[in-house]
Amino acid sequence: MSKLGSAPVPGPSPADHCRGPADAPLVIVYADFECPFCATLHQRLSDVRVRVMFRHFPVRSSHPRAWAAACAAEAAARQGHFWEMHDRLFADQARLADPHLWQRAEALGIDLERFDADRRDTAILARVKQDFQSGVRAGVVTTPAAFAWRDGRAQRIDFRTLAGLDLGSATEPSSPSP
Repeated sequence: MSKLGSAPVPGPSPADHCRGPADAPLVIVYADFECPFCATLHQRLSDVRVRVMFRHFPVRSSHPRAWAAACAAEAAARQGHFWEMHDRLFADQARLADPHLWQRAEALGIDLERFDADRRDTAILARVKQDFQSGVRAGVVTTPAAFAWRDGRAQRIDFRTLAGLDLGSATEPSSPSP
């Protein structure tokens, strides 16, 4: 009988959202913008020198606005503002209703008409769904789920302690990469 298990976490791709120093350890994060534990991980990762790759994992059953927030982040990405929207969504998780998403977009200088159309676009919905499904296939059942990417494979790490990853201390601030 063959061994059963989850599929591997997909490796980095050009479509993934990444930021941080290119030479820093890569952490793949599956997260939900409405999850308070995800916001905690977001803060902890911003305090260490890592390269973060973000993937959407909106858990509708416990976070009803997570899907809309994920689509809003992707709509912002189309106008070059993914990480800014990402940070603002985690900074104020209590306000994820549409008017608050529009306010964030407007504050970022995003074209609101395009933003609103884009967040409902089937390609954006497919992108969020693809991230979610890749997480499910890889064994993600809750958020956040963090993986260290080393030597072409992912290793699950404990987000509370970041155990399993030699991060070192933050010697320089993480910044968006080209």
